[in-house]
Amino acid sequence: MPGKTETGLRGLVYFAVGVAALGGLLFGYDTGVISGAILFITKQFSLSASMEEIVVSSVLVGAAVGAALGGALTNRFGRRKLIILAGIIFTLSAIGTALAPTVSLLIVGRIVSGLGIGVASFISPMYIAEVVPAKVRGALVAVNMLAITTGIVAAYLVDYALSGIEGWRYMFGLGAIPAVILIIAMWKLPDSPRWLISTSRVKQAKVVLKSLRTVSDIDPEIADIQQSMAKQGAGGIAGLLRPSVRMPMIVGIGLAVFQQITGINTVMYYSPTILKFAGIENTGTAILAGAGLTGVMWCFHVLAIFMLDRVGRRPLLLAGVAGQIVGLAILGAAFEFQQLASFKSYVAIGGLVIYVSCFAFGLGPIFWLMISEIYPLKVRGAAMSAVTVINWITNLGVAVTFLSLVKVLGHAGTFWLYGVTAVGAWIFFYRLAPETKGKTLEQIEAHWRTGKPAQA
Repeated sequence: MPGKTETGLRGLVYFAVGVAALGGLLFGYDTGVISGAILFITKQFSLSASMEEIVVSSVLVGAAVGAALGGALTNRFGRRKLIILAGIIFTLSAIGTALAPTVSLLIVGRIVSGLGIGVASFISPMYIAEVVPAKVRGALVAVNMLAITTGIVAAYLVDYALSGIEGWRYMFGLGAIPAVILIIAMWKLPDSPRWLISTSRVKQAKVVLKSLRTVSDIDPEIADIQQSMAKQGAGGIAGLLRPSVRMPMIVGIGLAVFQQITGINTVMYYSPTILKFAGIENTGTAILAGAGLTGVMWCFHVLAIFMLDRVGRRPLLLAGVAGQIVGLAILGAAFEFQQLASFKSYVAIGGLVIYVSCFAFGLGPIFWLMISEIYPLKVRGAAMSAVTVINWITNLGVAVTFLSLVKVLGHAGTFWLYGVTAVGAWIFFYRLAPETKGKTLEQIEAHWRTGKPAQA
């Protein structure tokens, strides 16, 4: 991390990043906890495969709605208040799902949880991107993705620890603890200086920037933000139709869709189920193996933090998607070829490890990082909201069709289908994904206004 240079940071920055990333941790916990809990919910309520899909995917309906509402509210109320709102929603949903007496109320609780996830999923990285300087933006925004994975790992470990008593209600209820911490800690933090400038609170923005930077003269940074805003034109939803925003919207939508249709959340939601398909019969062992996979993902997210501002976004993105293709090919082979039957579970685990590790340093963090970077300030809230809604809708589509696809195409065919979409993703990113390493948000905005190719 830089010292006392022109991009030097005070300790408050790291505290702010850590607190905002709690939103990511809750995002990860609430999406990951269902993977173990669903095994016991299905048993207790005798759920059919279609009802199991509804319980798992109901959170995604709420996430799509939450992302849309968050986009509408963030420009008016600011990033900080939206993160606090997400914390309140997470608290209520954790308590509600833990106490739900029926499947219907459990589904309602999961939808409410999704509202919090939808808001936090894009507000947390946006807040971080707007308070940190360019040279460390990749690493510090990636902390949010690491927090998401940490939440998933924690969810799996909690699921495993409580599997012996089939304590799915406790699995959900424990999510209230970090949610309350998020509310209290975020209350003490300032809002994004860029949002303050966008609402004409320049003096307040200066005070905030001085508390975040080690340099005494923050006027040049303020001037850059103001000059960039003056060239941006209309903001909000209307601003998304401007020619200069067209290419970043295409890139963002491509990132949002391909992150999901390459199958990552079938692994997140169903990895114990997949491992049981592969021959691991003991439920606790399957859950623990799923926790091991998320542990692998966590390690490679740490690697991404150190590499994003050194290697760049494009090389990691392309290498990561290529690795996902290899992992999916191996995973499909584990289920297709009878020659592998005697050690199918090991081949399947190997394919999953390759797949999740490559996702963890590529498409996983880079989607959330890049959409926090490529949009002009006046439309950032609306644009990030729009692509996040698309991401969650696509996520929902993948989640509700996975078990059905397995019935129609078989296990091998399903994973190979995801592999084919990953090939399409690699081609798309090779042609269109920009390199944003080391550029200020205002420099990235200026690049789009020139009309130059995305990857220039």
